[in-house]
Amino acid sequence: MKKLGYSIFVALLFLFSACATAEKEVAEKDKPFVWEGANLYFLLTDRFCNGTTDNDVNFERELPTGKLRGFEGGDIKGITQKIKEGYFTDLGINAIWFTPVTEQIHGSVDEGTGNTYGFHGYWAKDWTALDPNFGSMEDLAELVETAHANGIRIVMDAVINHTGPATETDPAWEKEWVRTGPTCTYQNFETTTECTLTDNLPDLKTESTQEVTIPASLAEKWKNEGRYDQEMKELDEFFARTGYPRTPKYHMIKWLCDYIIQFGIDGYRSDTVKHTEESVWADFRVECEYAFQLWKKNNPEKVLDNNEFYSVAEVYGYSISNKFAYDFGDKQVNYYANGFTDLINFEFKYNALSSYEELFSKYSEILNGDLKGYGVLNYLTSHDDGSPFDPKRERSIESANKLLLCPGTSQVYYGDETARSLIIEGTVGDATLRSFMNWGKIETDKHTQAVLAHWQKLGKFRRDHPAVGAGMHKMISESPYVFSRTYSNAELQDQVFIGLDLPKGEKELVIADLEDGTKLRDAYSGKKTKVENGKVSIDTEYDILLLELL
Repeated sequence: MKKLGYSIFVALLFLFSACATAEKEVAEKDKPFVWEGANLYFLLTDRFCNGTTDNDVNFERELPTGKLRGFEGGDIKGITQKIKEGYFTDLGINAIWFTPVTEQIHGSVDEGTGNTYGFHGYWAKDWTALDPNFGSMEDLAELVETAHANGIRIVMDAVINHTGPATETDPAWEKEWVRTGPTCTYQNFETTTECTLTDNLPDLKTESTQEVTIPASLAEKWKNEGRYDQEMKELDEFFARTGYPRTPKYHMIKWLCDYIIQFGIDGYRSDTVKHTEESVWADFRVECEYAFQLWKKNNPEKVLDNNEFYSVAEVYGYSISNKFAYDFGDKQVNYYANGFTDLINFEFKYNALSSYEELFSKYSEILNGDLKGYGVLNYLTSHDDGSPFDPKRERSIESANKLLLCPGTSQVYYGDETARSLIIEGTVGDATLRSFMNWGKIETDKHTQAVLAHWQKLGKFRRDHPAVGAGMHKMISESPYVFSRTYSNAELQDQVFIGLDLPKGEKELVIADLEDGTKLRDAYSGKKTKVENGKVSIDTEYDILLLELL
């Protein structure tokens, strides 16, 4: 009987422990999602994961290309596969932004480095179709549903400024739609907006007030595909509902908003924003929000939360220090007042050269002060920034600490978490930043595994605690370096305590604002402690503590 009693006791203890763990997991899962503290993963669709080789070659794209300037096989199915495998969940990712998947020009462009195809997604031919190299509409629907089922939001990439380059198989649209010159000189607002970014990149006349008919090449394409009548019917309905004139920009807005209505994507990252007049984006945001609310109305069982549609702008050169203003020299524009909730912060990689406290306190002060209610998207590496914070991948741990623990939304560029090389021999320009994801290293290389493990622990802590990215920062002690983050809204109160560059082994830290007896768990090591005499003592093999309330 004693053995039986003991067995029952052990079973009950195990059951209680399992229930407590389950309750904690449920509590973390149920915490409100806030974009201000999101952990967003940015990937090149063609370079992340090849879910099927069946779509690797289309439209006779078989010419030899420059190094890393052709399609390499990554696709929508590959992203979905990695969600199902738990890769993003293990990394603490709760939003994914991937490069455009609309149909790209079929031909190639010789840029002096060999042929280049539109693998990157920014050379659109038809905004109403997906490029088969990336996948099908069914693939996209599965991706969004799979992501949502795993608590992950989907952000697509919106290109309204330009079409793809003109080639023998991809003629330029009519002059009512695009300009083919002059090239931008960036001297003022006009020479930044009413111009082409490069030679042979037709610039959409988004400022035009002239009504247009569908480009002849696009109309012919739709007819050949048997969908001309349907596309025109939808355009008629859109213009009848909105009352907008049939100008180029409103066609673009309609086509992009269709992806929200059909799939329920959660946000758009808008490309080359400063190269169009700001009213484009204000109108785009209105229609995005209309489309998002319509999708929610039509799919009540699939609605994740009450968040508005996420809208983040690439205003090249914007810095958080400038707050609301972007200066063209002859004109200043506030893009937050023209449709955007967030702006990509090009200053972060420079701020990250400073100390932890200088970085964190600066961002907390601005985001909880002048920019309260708005956000920035911080990054250290990107697909077209030739000066990343850590080009040789020698500071991967520091990069994780500064990016994932800083106030603001974090953008993890694919391979940041695995030290994917950014120096690829034989490449020219930004191609070196765009190698295929280094999945093999994760399986075989111990250093890669250690780096990934660190990013995973910080990422999950950030995901589980909105206070990390969206909360108020407060330094508790300079040495050892300990700080708190506190966040509250109508649905949530969240507080965490973090220590960096601590001694390995036994640590004693002052913990402010907590009563003696308060229990804490270190999310990094899994060990528990409690406050005694305003301090906590904990013994771990690491130099970092991520303390959460139990």
